[in-house]
Amino acid sequence: MFSVTFQKTANPNIIYQEEHERKKLLALTLAAVMTLALLAGCGGKDGGSTPDTSTPDTNAPAADGNTTAPDDSKPAASGSVYWLNFKPESDEVLQNVAKLYTEKTGVEVKVVTAAAGTYNQQLNAEMDKSNPPTLFVIGNQAGVKDWADYAVDLTGTAIANELNTDAYNLYDETGKLVSIGYCYECYGIIVNPDLVEKAGHSMDEITNFDGLKAVAEDIHARAAELGFDAFTSCDMDGSSSWRFTGHMANLEYYYEQEGNVWTECPPTITGKYMDNFKNLYDLCINNSLTDPKELATGGHDASTEFKTGKAAFQVQGSWEYEGLKNEVPNATMIPYYCGVSGEEKAGLNCGTENCWAINSKASAEDQQATMDFMVWCVTDPEASRMLVDTFGVMPYKNAAESTNGFLAAAAEYTDNGCYVMNWATNFQPNVDDYRAALVAALNQYNADQSDANWEQVRTAFVDGWAVQYQNANG
Repeated sequence: MFSVTFQKTANPNIIYQEEHERKKLLALTLAAVMTLALLAGCGGKDGGSTPDTSTPDTNAPAADGNTTAPDDSKPAASGSVYWLNFKPESDEVLQNVAKLYTEKTGVEVKVVTAAAGTYNQQLNAEMDKSNPPTLFVIGNQAGVKDWADYAVDLTGTAIANELNTDAYNLYDETGKLVSIGYCYECYGIIVNPDLVEKAGHSMDEITNFDGLKAVAEDIHARAAELGFDAFTSCDMDGSSSWRFTGHMANLEYYYEQEGNVWTECPPTITGKYMDNFKNLYDLCINNSLTDPKELATGGHDASTEFKTGKAAFQVQGSWEYEGLKNEVPNATMIPYYCGVSGEEKAGLNCGTENCWAINSKASAEDQQATMDFMVWCVTDPEASRMLVDTFGVMPYKNAAESTNGFLAAAAEYTDNGCYVMNWATNFQPNVDDYRAALVAALNQYNADQSDANWEQVRTAFVDGWAVQYQNANG
């Protein structure tokens, strides 16, 4: 098991506020700053009771403050579970976990998985139905503001008592525990060291952007000779664009924080590090298997390209590890090197947008059944093994140990004194609309990499932030 506490080491360009950071970078296995975001919905509240607490004398208030915790001694067999899943890549595993729980307990568990980029819309739609999800995701403080009234207070509950850290939990302004982290992840650039070496290079050459650029451009120039290219395809359709408009965009937001970790969405950003974003983005699209002009429509499977040895680099996250470890057993992950001064001490982007909430609109029986299911997920050896293998790490005392090599790489970076790049991207305002504008601008740039078109990207990136902030906040 990776048992590492993340510590930040100062970037030469950034003065870190250590005490503030320490509160944000708790962890046992992989700790990272938790700035959780993504969901934007419509709030409301309805009646319901708080699920079982493992401490008999604790009666946490329900979301609307009108009900009390059910009796610990009462079984939950009469209830059922409806999990609206945020992570499309985990659907098959979650369906199997649900089936296993039903076989063992007789309790019905339904898992519905939202398509990539549609979770917010589907959550809004499902919550208006007569049988809404009993288990859903609230990913950040913006989501807390919108959905807190729908969420049961998880303070002192059985699932909260299973945690090994509080770093991934979200609270409302009253101190109510609205949602509780169920996994955390990292992302960066996945590398096949064997292909790097086959091209006559060494991983020791790649410690900053200049080194990455030299290796990638050389591989791309000799792709026909080598039989593989530098980067996998960088499609900008809905199945892939989030890698760039979400994940890669994080490097600009992270560095723009300049040590003052965001705790809420800022009304504006400056785009100070847009040139650094451009450095890495240009490197990826111009040294890949697919011509940039062909990226808008998608249709290329970057994961398969990497697994089959067609490219040495892939922009992705720790959730890819399980699916490629057999084909690329030596795969590792490096940071988003982008030309920032002092980036030799950069680590990986670590965080989560995956936090469970129990629906206060659900019946007391369904709430209890949902609580029981959550606890089983993080304590049952077979179930937690299945979930940890797909999620990477679950921050619970009795969950299965992580074997994720990319999370191990993240831990190694922090062990060596590198700074963690927190998920500042989680604060993107009106995330779906904001990213859609970025995609449109990037597609225009991909088709014609002119300075004028890059200014349109900058406009969507920076001015678009202010516009969507106003749209979200009035």
